[in-house]
Amino acid sequence: MKLSNRVLNRTLLARQHLLERSALTVAEMCDHLIGLQAQDVPPPFTGLWSRIADFDPETVSAGLDDRSLVRITLMRGTIHLVTPPDALRIAPHIQPELEKVPFRKGFNFGAMVGLDPDEVRAHGEAVLGDAPMSAADMRAEAARLYPDRDAGAVLQAWLYQLPVLQTPPRGKWKNNSRPIWSRVQPWLGAPLDADYPLAELLVRYLRAFGPASTADMQTWSKLTGIKPALDTLGDRLRAYTDDRGRTLYDLADAELADPDLPAPVRLLGWYDNAVLSHQDRARIVPQGQGTPLRAFATAVAPVLLDGYVAGLYKVFPKGPAARLRITPNREWSAAERRDVEAEAHALLAFTEGAREPSVEILEPGEDLRV
Repeated sequence: MKLSNRVLNRTLLARQHLLERSALTVAEMCDHLIGLQAQDVPPPFTGLWSRIADFDPETVSAGLDDRSLVRITLMRGTIHLVTPPDALRIAPHIQPELEKVPFRKGFNFGAMVGLDPDEVRAHGEAVLGDAPMSAADMRAEAARLYPDRDAGAVLQAWLYQLPVLQTPPRGKWKNNSRPIWSRVQPWLGAPLDADYPLAELLVRYLRAFGPASTADMQTWSKLTGIKPALDTLGDRLRAYTDDRGRTLYDLADAELADPDLPAPVRLLGWYDNAVLSHQDRARIVPQGQGTPLRAFATAVAPVLLDGYVAGLYKVFPKGPAARLRITPNREWSAAERRDVEAEAHALLAFTEGAREPSVEILEPGEDLRV
């Protein structure tokens, strides 16, 4: 059976809870989405606000404090906001590849080449110990232990080698303080779960992002062994093809969305996994062109209009005012402009409630910078 791009789009939005806001709790949403990408503080809050009805950002802060939520390096080597069970069972799949990164020639211009990885790791474990520690303090220890190496590179190597997470206050609502790191086991009081099957992780991926190709799954996870893991699922899977004839896998009991379902305007956070978790992004980005990562680095995020990325926006808070500027990637109708403006004002009320809001929709392709 061939699936149209429109079916894939509406199915992705439905599984991402972007067609209508959900009654799921924050922890339930994190589990369903297999985390929200969170190397910057604001995006997961915007992502949850876009998906959960009456979302209270303080629930994330409370979850980080009571350790029912954690910020940990997982898929694609990026920080994700997840529940502790996912931190413990996904990290063992991710760590083996992460640990190889620092000792490649391309890492920090070969800063770690020639060092014994096991010795570096042992030093890192001794430095970090069982108590949270700032990056600055870890860097100072790196300089002491490796005076002839770049201390920052040694610190980065430790953060790749050791299963670590970021502890609060960073990641709490409106708190962008510098990271404090902890080893996973002391913080959560439990060991990593090395027995969680990759196949079950892929089942969950399909429930949140499917139908999808093996290349999509690899793009999302950066893991190998995808196809053999899928083969173990047997009749739990079904196969489709897309408009280009590629094989897409899905769960046999998963429903496809009606392609005619209306899709409301959504303003996502930068680095939102709905946009980044497929090798072929055509189901959500027109012509499959990815939102430029260099744009994300400047806190620029996507606008979804009729279910597809139709522009970019950025918030400029300054003093008593907050401006939200939007650049469309095509001409919008008057009705589309009104809908986008209404959602933009709602987002400003959520993120910048104490400031005077203003929304400016520019001409297609116009520079967002002010």
